[in-house]
Amino acid sequence: MNTPGLNNTGTSYLLWLTCLFGVSGIHRFYNKKPISGTLWLLTWGFFGIGQFIDLFLMPSMVEEHNLRQRAKLGLLPGGAMLSQPMIQVVVPSGAASAKAPMPQADLELKPDSKPLTQHDMMLKLLKAAQLRNGKLSVTQAVMDTELGFDQVETAMQEMVKMGYVAVENHPESGVVLYDFLEL
Repeated sequence: MNTPGLNNTGTSYLLWLTCLFGVSGIHRFYNKKPISGTLWLLTWGFFGIGQFIDLFLMPSMVEEHNLRQRAKLGLLPGGAMLSQPMIQVVVPSGAASAKAPMPQADLELKPDSKPLTQHDMMLKLLKAAQLRNGKLSVTQAVMDTELGFDQVETAMQEMVKMGYVAVENHPESGVVLYDFLEL
């Protein structure tokens, strides 16, 4: 889906190259970061150090800009409209067991169910993390909250960007763990 106002990583890197001509920070203006863009412009890319570091930060800078743009346009991170009717699968309690898969006939579709807000998802994740001593993997979060993998991962990444959650790896398995800092 081609959404107007979204930035391209390649274009951002091309604008980064203007530092070779003595003009730094143009890529930051492109990604709607005018304060740091001005700082980069006046200090030659924060004395070259910031300009160099931006080589590695560029994809996340573009992604952050695009997430903000999608939110302004009322789109989900994947590009779907928030107002589109969502179908929620409801599993009757006690119908599924861990050993036997549930037959398809036991699934009930509810097209009129309200989608969870970002706040509701984050609250569910906080409660799940609290039960697991503040550390939670995506799979554990999916099991505990009954949300989809995409929903959980998007919400967790947003919480990381907000500074509520840190990312680490499990020392033995290497699984990515989200550490809820305040729990």
